[in-house]
Amino acid sequence: METIHWQWTLILVSSLILFFLSPLAKTRDQFFKAVSNRKAPNTLVLTGSLIISWIFAKSITNAANLGLDYGIVGGVAYAGYYLSFAVAGILIYQMRTKGRFKSIHEFLTTKFGKGAMAIFSILIAIRLFNEVWSNTMVIGSYFGESGSQPYYLAIIVFTVLTLAYAVKGGLSSSIFTDVIQMVLFSVLLMIILGTIFSTEDFSTTDIVTSGTWSFELGLNLFFAAIIQSFSYPFHDPVLTDRAFITSPKVTRRSFLLASILGAICIILFSVIGVYAQTQGMKGQAAVEVGKAFGVIILLVINFIMITSAASTLDSTFSSFSKLLAVDLKMGKDLTFGRISMAIIAILGTLPVFLDVEILSATTISGTMVIGLTPVFVFWNMKVPRISFYLSVICGLVFGFVLVFGVFPESLIFTEGKYADLLWVNVWGILSCIIIYIIPKFIVIKR
Repeated sequence: METIHWQWTLILVSSLILFFLSPLAKTRDQFFKAVSNRKAPNTLVLTGSLIISWIFAKSITNAANLGLDYGIVGGVAYAGYYLSFAVAGILIYQMRTKGRFKSIHEFLTTKFGKGAMAIFSILIAIRLFNEVWSNTMVIGSYFGESGSQPYYLAIIVFTVLTLAYAVKGGLSSSIFTDVIQMVLFSVLLMIILGTIFSTEDFSTTDIVTSGTWSFELGLNLFFAAIIQSFSYPFHDPVLTDRAFITSPKVTRRSFLLASILGAICIILFSVIGVYAQTQGMKGQAAVEVGKAFGVIILLVINFIMITSAASTLDSTFSSFSKLLAVDLKMGKDLTFGRISMAIIAILGTLPVFLDVEILSATTISGTMVIGLTPVFVFWNMKVPRISFYLSVICGLVFGFVLVFGVFPESLIFTEGKYADLLWVNVWGILSCIIIYIIPKFIVIKR
């Protein structure tokens, strides 16, 4: 049996199993809040769900490639984004216990008005839209060259099958399957690492000495990730939706655990790239390592990508559905929620056919939303409503400055790749904080 046939078998069989195992949601609480038998998910379930829903197919691909480019420093740098869980867990705990807010949208509407909530909704809708195509394109790349018939077919089939079980149970299905997918991910990762370490020419010493702790070789990205972690999690409803479905204490505990364990998972996956570096491999690290070890390991890596992409995709569908039905109150029944899922699946797949490259969506969108930093870090500070708009617009401006590469070199104080990313974020976040606070003193003076 050819490798491609085994790959198709993995997608079809795993998706069908998840479909039949997924719970059927019959109430709004089951579909939008993952409440089962009047019980919310416990710490272990929520932690696993958080980790696997954030270990995207594209993120582990990036982790492996950063390991190839920068050694273990690259993996640690990318893992910096997992500080997002700790930041969100602590701040949302405070918002729920001290502010008594039941959702991010309620907080924004109460403090800044419906206009602010609408702008925020647009930002997270774009985020969810990007999640669909950026993950399915990774899956397609394992089945054929970009633009080929097998490539497109794999993307369509994978998206439809994931949509099928997501439609069945909403957030209940998403969290239920997350647990299965997290266990699968852990087992598959251990198999890959076990195979790598079983070779005579690779050891922990190779990992330790694989990178240089300098700005030029990875630390630019690390510090940019740390800075973005104070705004990045709040524009991701996949993460924030899960912060309001259990008690505040369970939520905080789960988010802190997910921050540590998620970072460890990413660093471990980057070891695949480190191994590729020691062997002088080029290209996509995970694919090349898979090919080097033969069909079985290639299929294991393929399966881990399928698992990661599916967990992110079903979470994206359920979050978009909740955004329209619950947060924006555009529809009340489950039929509307299920139709919403189909809509984002179709719209999110369209860029695939426009030959869009897999963007570094994490870093670019992360810069564009740095204006949310003071909004949530200083959530309890009394400021005029204009502060929200000024800060968010300021962040968007810095985001576009980065995208179009027009940031002044005189304001960049480190060398190497990601230097512009780091310093755009440093100056951007300082500007956002200042412009957020200034109206408070103008109003007081008046």
